[in-house]
Amino acid sequence: MINTTWLLSFCTLVEVGHFTRTAEQLHMTQSGVSQHVRKLEEQVGVALLVRQGKQFSLSEAGERLYAEAQDILLALSNLEQKVRLDSPYAGPVRLMSPGSVGLKLYPQLLSLQASYSGLTIDYRFAPNADVEDALAKGNIDLGFMTSESCSADLSCTPVGQEPLMLVTPADKDAAWDTLMALGFIDHPDGSHHASLLLGANYPQFQHCNQFSRRGFSNQIGLILEPVSLGLGFTVLPAYAVEAFHRPELISVHRLATPVSETLYLCVQRHRVLPKRMDTVMAAVQRWL
Repeated sequence: MINTTWLLSFCTLVEVGHFTRTAEQLHMTQSGVSQHVRKLEEQVGVALLVRQGKQFSLSEAGERLYAEAQDILLALSNLEQKVRLDSPYAGPVRLMSPGSVGLKLYPQLLSLQASYSGLTIDYRFAPNADVEDALAKGNIDLGFMTSESCSADLSCTPVGQEPLMLVTPADKDAAWDTLMALGFIDHPDGSHHASLLLGANYPQFQHCNQFSRRGFSNQIGLILEPVSLGLGFTVLPAYAVEAFHRPELISVHRLATPVSETLYLCVQRHRVLPKRMDTVMAAVQRWL
């Protein structure tokens, strides 16, 4: 295979027509240019220059090599530029988060993509464990979690707090007896969220099994539907509550002892992220 460094020295010499000026252009010594050309001749097995003292002309083989080399060197130059290209506003961005923060971020990220059409947003909703697994396997670029990972391969940075909210039907208060009468609308994190918020505000609370279970949904956008119909109460993160399309049908109660979950932005610890990730991460931190 032809050494491309020697080939570049040869082609530059042909274009400049002078060993000294070629050396200056390539930031080499004149003897270095001569050595490159000689090594190239040895590699291809034919003379490329017809030397006449300090002057030279191209042999027939040299002319053929120079003609063919132009496309090769141009392709290599373009390849180098493409490899180095790292636009902060173009390329795919793969993200994953629990549903509530996704309801907050996804519309904002689509607005960012509309501003920078070169960006492609790939957003998945998933629980913390799935986010952690996808990051570890390199299936996503950025992950948001509501608990800090214990993996040494991941780096987690707190980027915000999301309050937990008690939500009842619109005509119901937040008294303990009211909650007992309503029953609980469960979801994948329902017991965890209820334990955090209700445990901090109701001395009667011991565990979620105290309430009759009146329904379950694993779709973040649908959990408040049965609540809006008067079928029970639930505890949800604030972004999920804010996204509900019929706020007049629910009551959101801010209790005496607020409880929030920390949101972590997580990445692979040793991965060098492209600049477009910096653009997205900076925007996310503004939104949260």
